[in-house]
Amino acid sequence: MKLHITVPSPYARKCRIVAREKELAVEEVVVDPYASDPRLVAANPIVQVPALETDDGVLTDSPVICEWLDVTGSGPRLLPADGAERWRVKRLETLANSGLEMGVKRVLELRRPEPERSASWLARWTDNLNRVLDRLEADPGIAAGLPLDMGRITAGVLVTWVGFRHPDLNWDKGRPRLIALQTELEARSSFAETRPDAG
Repeated sequence: MKLHITVPSPYARKCRIVAREKELAVEEVVVDPYASDPRLVAANPIVQVPALETDDGVLTDSPVICEWLDVTGSGPRLLPADGAERWRVKRLETLANSGLEMGVKRVLELRRPEPERSASWLARWTDNLNRVLDRLEADPGIAAGLPLDMGRITAGVLVTWVGFRHPDLNWDKGRPRLIALQTELEARSSFAETRPDAG
């Protein structure tokens, strides 16, 4: 298996964490999407990470890749197979993913030349991201000491990545439960080995 990644990508980080938690041997291939790395182009026509090459074909989109890794690897399921628990975890995962989407949009807008940036879109994405963080802070699924699942993983990846890419937002101000979650998760080897600032 080959997982095409960039080290700072929060979407790739989720997959890298799950592969480690599920004790899977996955070769990580660092690529440059902005240079249209031919290896990534061959794996994913829209030239985005992550992309996982398996014996059965290529998987893209981090929730899909993470679910495949979860089912394929060993140990407890990170995404329950069915029932109310599955939907609880999916709701938390999807909420945290929406925060990542707002943060990535903010990054891309800030990379545009200043005269081309949209102040109204930046404000909207920032407000949306802060609302996601507030909703996560209030979610019982992020409480300290709960079993690891895809919702908690994605929320932990989100807050560390926001601190890395958007330090101006002070995501941790007034969000003690998210701070506790981050502290708990970043102590795990799967998180420590995949930090966005490691590259």
